[in-house]
Amino acid sequence: MARGSPRTSFDSSRLIRALSDLVSTDAAPPRQSFADRLGQWLDFADAIALFSALNGSTDAAGGPATAEHPALRDEFARVRGALLDSINTDGVLTPGKARIRLPAPAWHASTPGAADYLPYHRYYLAHQRDMGAAIAPLRASVRAGLAQRAPALRQLAALDGVLDQALAPRERSLLATVPQLLGRRFEQLHQAHRNALTTPDDPARWLQPGAWLHTFCQDMRVVLRAELELRLQPVAGLMDALNEVTRQP
Repeated sequence: MARGSPRTSFDSSRLIRALSDLVSTDAAPPRQSFADRLGQWLDFADAIALFSALNGSTDAAGGPATAEHPALRDEFARVRGALLDSINTDGVLTPGKARIRLPAPAWHASTPGAADYLPYHRYYLAHQRDMGAAIAPLRASVRAGLAQRAPALRQLAALDGVLDQALAPRERSLLATVPQLLGRRFEQLHQAHRNALTTPDDPARWLQPGAWLHTFCQDMRVVLRAELELRLQPVAGLMDALNEVTRQP
């Protein structure tokens, strides 16, 4: 945090780039601006709340500080580090005690010769729940810290609260498609593996370095890290604003 938080534009996020590299899609680039698309995601009640946050008074003095700046910075680093460790330490490819253990490879029960993606889909969803459960209270804590400081930071905290609530359903819907897209990568790698077979297949070898499932799990880890970065961006932005105000004389 001392060196600042990474800033990534909406259309060039690391998550989008990672998925584009792994899964071929025919999606055309968006014709609407981000502001236009954002407007379509907000309903009338959201618009009123957003207007109130943008035009509310910032003259009132804040109450007692709920969290000091160094404590917020340390909490951000702790949460980010714990989530990264959970992603990087799977207990199978990476030794160590895993909070969420990587599933063992298995055949699909109803399709002879087909690998079973369902355990990996559930594994990804478990990480998404883990990220959501940790980042939501962190974001709320940082907002509460900003709300006790300069008027501009109080307004920013109010604005973030409105956007967090308004965009949460859309975020959940979009992020739910990530493990589905990874399923296409899983099938692509497995089919290439099947096409190259010259001996009977053996799931016990799928996770060996260089094998198709080992490659998929590494790809999945890249996507998980990219999603973590995306989910942390709003909190990192709030921390950047707090750092900037703190540095001012």
